Amino acid sequence: MVTKHLTITGRVQGVGYRNYMVVKARQFQITGWVRNRSDGSVEAVVQGTPGNVAAMILRAHRGPPNASVSSVTTEDICGNFSEFVTYATL
Repeated sequence: MVTKHLTITGRVQGVGYRNYMVVKARQFQITGWVRNRSDGSVEAVVQGTPGNVAAMILRAHRGPPNASVSSVTTEDICGNFSEFVTYATL
């Protein structure tokens, strides 16, 4: 398993980005979480097989149709997650 922390910037709030991530996480059998940040970015942790995490990160760069993603930064982290959930704004 691979676990990555993502920070996504751009026009990513108010466009259905968190719901998009939930749908994609289910599609790629990803566990972890996603939430809006008070600075306008979105933060996520994604965990799964290396190929599925790579596919999820690719989708994070695209976002839903009304999003405009400027950047996605990633870092390796540790953790163990059993599902993918969305949280309120940090």
